Order: sequence, then C-alpha cells, then structure tokens
Amino acid sequence: MASIHSVKRAQTHLAWDNSIPPVITVPSGATISFTCLDASNGQITPSSTSATLKTLIFSQLDQVNGPVFIESAQPGDTLQVEVLSVQAAEWGWTGLIPGFGLLADEFTEPALKVWKINREEGYAWFDEEKGVKIPIRPFAGEMGVAPEEGGAHSTIPPYRTGGNIDTKHLTAGSTLYLPVKVPGALFSIGDGHAAQGDGGTAIETPITASVRLTVLKNKPYVKTPHFDTASAPSVSHVPGEEYYTTTGVGPDMREATRDAVRFMIDYLVNERGMTREEAYMLCSVAGDLRLHEVVDMPNYVIGMMLPKSIFVPKS
Repeated sequence: MASIHSVKRAQTHLAWDNSIPPVITVPSGATISFTCLDASNGQITPSSTSATLKTLIFSQLDQVNGPVFIESAQPGDTLQVEVLSVQAAEWGWTGLIPGFGLLADEFTEPALKVWKINREEGYAWFDEEKGVKIPIRPFAGEMGVAPEEGGAHSTIPPYRTGGNIDTKHLTAGSTLYLPVKVPGALFSIGDGHAAQGDGGTAIETPITASVRLTVLKNKPYVKTPHFDTASAPSVSHVPGEEYYTTTGVGPDMREATRDAVRFMIDYLVNERGMTREEAYMLCSVAGDLRLHEVVDMPNYVIGMMLPKSIFVPKS
C-alpha cells in the first residue's frame, strides 16, 4: 500500500539549493499533500490594494514547500510527479508589478485585482457586469528538484530541473517528469494558480495539492521537464485530447525552441521506435510549439506538444 505524507504551509524555502535539508523522506511511490501560501508568501490578502504592491518584500516572494527526499532517487534518474489534486482558495489576485512581465516597460505603475473564486462551479468573474468569466483550472506554478550546481538559485526563473515553469497544463490528472540531479531528488512545489493563459500571468492563489512521486530508472532522455496532460478540451479541438510534451528551457528563445523539438525527437525514438528522420517529420506535421513561460527572466519555457490521438491503438 502506498504511503501518504504531508508538508505543512510553514515548511518552505526561498531558493533551489541542494544543501537545504529535506523536511520529509519518503519511498518511491509515496503520495504527499502540500499546503501552500500564494506566491506573495502571504503578503497579499483579500483586503489588499494596489498600494500593497509597493510594500512587497521581493526576497520573500515565490517560496516553495519542501524539499522532499525520495528514497532510491539518484542522478540520471527521472522523477515522475503525478498531480492527483489541486484546490484553489476562495480568493486570488493578479498584479502588475513594476519591473516584472513581458511588457514591463509599458506598464510601469502597480495594479492589483483581487478575485473571488467560485470553487464549486469552477469560475471567477473578471467583470460580471461585462459578462467576462474565467474558468478555473488550478495548478502549481512551481514544481522542481534541486540543481546539481551548489549554492542558492532563485525560485523566480524556470530551470532544466523545473522550478517556476508556470505551465497551465499541469492540472490534476497530469504527470510531470523531472531529471534528477542529486541523491533524493529534493522535490518542492508552490506558487498556486487558479487560472492562467499560456505565457505566465495568473490568478495567484493559495493551494492544497497532492502528488505521487515515483522514481523511474529507464528514461535517460528526460533532460528538461516533460509532461503528460490530463484530458482537457480547452487545449485541443479534439474533445478530451491529451498531449505528451517536451520542453526547452533557457535564455535564448530560439535555442529553447530547438531543444523542445530535439527532446521530442528523443522521446519518439525511445518510446515509439521511430528513426530520427521519421520523428522529425512527425514533429513538423503534427506537433504544436507553445510559449509556456515568458515572464520569469532570464529563462523561457518552450513546449513541443504532440497530441496522443495521432497514435492509433493496434488492432
């Protein structure tokens, strides 16, 4: 029977650092529940205003809960993260913070919107009078493992080991794959989002989340975050479509895009028995390249999304 564990709201850290001691140690296959504050680390509340953004302590932002040491995880392995559940709070916020975002040079003044979230019906009104309603699909913007390099690495940008990947497809029912770089992997999670467009600006919210962590020994081609999506009609024109996705992560968007395609080729060669030429052609005709994360500099997250419906079961 799989073991069940919990990480509390106060068990957080503010950098990816392989010297941070784990808060719990679990066997491969364990389920862990996490209680996470929002990305402001509790500095923004339902009663906050735009003026609150001017008083934020930036060194306290984007905390993550953990780390979790997974027994048997070794460098070269892959950590499979099955997202079992994610629940948003009954409120959230969206902010324009000076100096942050893709158009930071055009939006120089702080602005804050506090949302009421209808969890039962799965939406939040952007503007009820104008009839603008946002569907809620909660997920954790931060999921990652400790880097191989020593020292403290900011939780603001994404990395090849995960981190602030802010990818809206990692909802309940999805599975994330992360390359393990240190013994025990040292997994952490945080930065709850109630909803987000591809690109990175979200309804920030506290979350409770449960994941199952399993060590895989047979996926050496996973060198950046890969993931399986849950069934999500909003992602595809095919009802219930599911995708397998590879990512490129880095400061050069073109090179990150090239990496996303390269890693999809590696996946198809290893898992689908294709030649590299066949895999490359399939990427060209059936894969979708997407900007998953362009907010948290210096790195971008580019995804190559391949619909699973193209693979017809053998009769």
